[in-house]
Formats: sequence, structure tokens, C-alpha cells
Amino acid sequence: MKLLHHSMAVLLCGCLAYVSVPNGLASQPASSASPSAPQAVPQTTDQLRQLAAPIALYPDPLIAQILAAATYPAQVLQANQWFQQHSGLTGDALAKEADQQSWDPSVKALTQFPVILANMSQNLAWTAELGDAYVNQRQDLTQTIQNLRQLAKDAGNMKSTPQENVIAEGDTINVEPVSTDEVYIPQYDPWAVYGNLLPAFPGWAPYPGLYLYGAGIGFGLGFGLGGFGGYGWGWNHWGYDWHHGAVAYNHHTFVSHSRTIVNRSAAQSVTHNFHSTRFAGHAAPHVSHSMHMATARHFNAFGGSHGGAHAFFHSGGFHGGGSHGGGFHGGGFHGGGHGGHGR
Repeated sequence: MKLLHHSMAVLLCGCLAYVSVPNGLASQPASSASPSAPQAVPQTTDQLRQLAAPIALYPDPLIAQILAAATYPAQVLQANQWFQQHSGLTGDALAKEADQQSWDPSVKALTQFPVILANMSQNLAWTAELGDAYVNQRQDLTQTIQNLRQLAKDAGNMKSTPQENVIAEGDTINVEPVSTDEVYIPQYDPWAVYGNLLPAFPGWAPYPGLYLYGAGIGFGLGFGLGGFGGYGWGWNHWGYDWHHGAVAYNHHTFVSHSRTIVNRSAAQSVTHNFHSTRFAGHAAPHVSHSMHMATARHFNAFGGSHGGAHAFFHSGGFHGGGSHGGGFHGGGFHGGGHGGHGR
């Protein structure tokens, strides 16, 4: 705090000195001002499809939680690490401990779905870009999700099942769990389920239990809502307002206060952003210096542990790597059964 006060004092003194010199810097022509930082290139339609494809067929409240949490990628990493250290907790005990953490409500909500947290941590470049797209291209991303759902429907892969209801309302397709006590996460190949093959997000690696080889959809993981319902960040507090193109949290539009993903339509950010780099061929999210450091310290603990994507910052850019190696083919995750229940 003393350092902050000292810094503010120096800044104020500098400002006073600046305006008190009539023939000083203030009198120089405007043309001498520093050029503005380059603007990030918006994601293209194809890039937005790559970002939305892995989650577009999930239930609406789960999509809402994922998009909100993706604006806090550093917290997603922390939450995944925390869960690995508390994997023995289940139900009420898990919810109680998660509630005590300082994370955003969306990140707390995903502790109910540890496989989602693990997937987002493993594919960190995808997570960060997804969060950036939600903050800065919300309407485009919303429309992309609906377009992908329509493609899956046209391909015969988007229909009601014993696990979820698929409801068409005009141009909008809603997805809701059948049960009010349990949520099933669809398993599918995000690059094949929509009919025509989509190019995979660079470096994206499938996570066990979420990926289904082939063009169909399966349901193998069920997660009980249980003790999470008593908290303000629980399942029933989330939804997606497709009409206005926004995550709904407690019946209001969710507003991210992340210092990692920068809202470029707002005032100039004071964080150290990567303005001119790209994430593996995509427009780089404006991630702060703290995210750079957090990822450098923590990512190998998660990405490498699943044999999938590895990530690293190289020359200011975050590049995903890895492979779609063995273990996800041959029907290991084909749906139809209830499989293991999430913690």
C-alpha cells in the first residue's frame, strides 16, 4: 500500500510539472503522440465454429457456465488443480469447500463437472480464445452456436433423448436436461458431428469421457446436482438468453470482471496485452501479463498429465500442441449407458 501511495504521488507530481511548463511537452503538436496499439483481428466465422464446436450441443445452462468461466482461464487452471487435490470430496462436502474459494461463480459452478474443468485446462488455448470471443464477439458467438446446432439437427444428430430435451422455438434450438436432479454431458466428435467435417482447433486434444469417435452423440456421464443447488452459483442460477445473445446469471446478463480477458470495446486496458501475436493461427486473446505467468507456472501440471495438449508461450504467443493420440477410438466412450457418475 505504501508503494502504491508513493507511486501515485510521483505520478501526480509528474502531471503537475507537465502542465506547469508553458513551452514544454504540452505545447508540442498532436502528431508527436505515440501511435495507438494495434487492434486485435476479430475471429472469422470459421474460427468461431472451431471455438464453439466442442460445446455447442451441451445443455444451455452448462454452455452458460463454460462461456462465463472461459473469461477466467487462470481461475480455471487453479480450480482444476484444486480439484485434483480434493478429489475425495463429493456432494455437499465438495460444494461447501468450493463455495469458500475466491473464484468467479461460474468457475465454482464447474467444480460440479470436474471433467469439464479438466478439459478446459488441458485445452487452455481454446479456453482463452473462447472467453475472448464471448467478451468481444458475443453476438457472433451466440449465432455460431445456434448455427452449429442446426447443422447437427440437419445431420440427424440433434434430437431429444432420454437424457435431454431438444426444443426448437423458431430459429432457436434449446437443450435442457430431462431430469431436474441429474445432468448428462453429450459425448461427440466436435469435428464430425455437424455433418461436413470441420477443421479441428489447432492443438485441441480430446478428453476422456467427453469425446465420442464417429459422427453420432452418446451419453455416458451423469452428474448429480445434489448439494450444489443450495448455493447462489448452482445449476439453477444459470441459463442462456439466446434472444439477446448473453449468458444469464440469476436472471441478469452475466458481466465478466476478468482481468485476463480484455473487453476491447471498453476503455483502454492497463494490462500488458499481447496485441500482435496469434494463438496457433487464431487472433490472440488479449491476455494479461498475470495470465502469461500463471500459465507458464501451472499448465504443464494439467495439460501434460492427460497425454493430450501441451501449451507454452513462445515469443509472446501461446501455441497449442499435442495429438489426438490413442485411447479415444474403438468405442471406448460410446453412449447408451449411464457410465460413471461425476463427483
